[in-house]
Amino acid sequence: MTTQPPTAPAPGEQARPLRRDAELNRRRVLESARAVFAERGLAATLDDVAHHAGLGVGTVYRRFADKDTLVEALFEERIRELVATAQQAATDPDPWNGLVSYLESSTRRMAQDRGLREAVLRPERGGTGVALARSALAPHLEALVARAQDSGDLRPDVTATDLVTMLKALQVAVDLGGEQHPQHWRRHFTVHLDGLRAHRPHPSPLPTPPLSPEEFSRAVQADPRGRF
Repeated sequence: MTTQPPTAPAPGEQARPLRRDAELNRRRVLESARAVFAERGLAATLDDVAHHAGLGVGTVYRRFADKDTLVEALFEERIRELVATAQQAATDPDPWNGLVSYLESSTRRMAQDRGLREAVLRPERGGTGVALARSALAPHLEALVARAQDSGDLRPDVTATDLVTMLKALQVAVDLGGEQHPQHWRRHFTVHLDGLRAHRPHPSPLPTPPLSPEEFSRAVQADPRGRF
């Protein structure tokens, strides 16, 4: 009895499952990186991401050559989402509401994701794609400022760079509030908005209570990187 050799697979037949596995691993790495960077910031390592994903670090390196490549893949898209938010805010018939909605959305997203915060507010983070996405934010923020000033709602001496400074300051409020007071930044957001308005006869009520001196002291002492 003659044994017939196994039928050879059609070209590409064996590669398809490998490609599917590779794509699944890539998505797994991205999902884990999103969670790890959101909690720890961009100082987290590929080893941290691999551990969270339940994969060997070699698998991570096969999908992403280094951490910068992973940051590009994850945060260029996230920053483009902020650009789209700014574009949508510019269509609001009320220029002040449009500006406020963009500032609130940006602050909230960065408060929830330390990695996104660092990718947006720290220019040394990320590569070409992230840098281009970040630079695309500037003209849209300037347009929102111009609209709100033309309507007479925003102080005429405020610039887009003032608002970026405000966004940075609000992230300090996020860190000070910590897990015990995750909405602490909203108190300072309200204070900033009152300062930005061209005319406001009465101060807005603050949405959250202040940190006590003891809570403030504990927050500063607990910061491992001396950011305050």
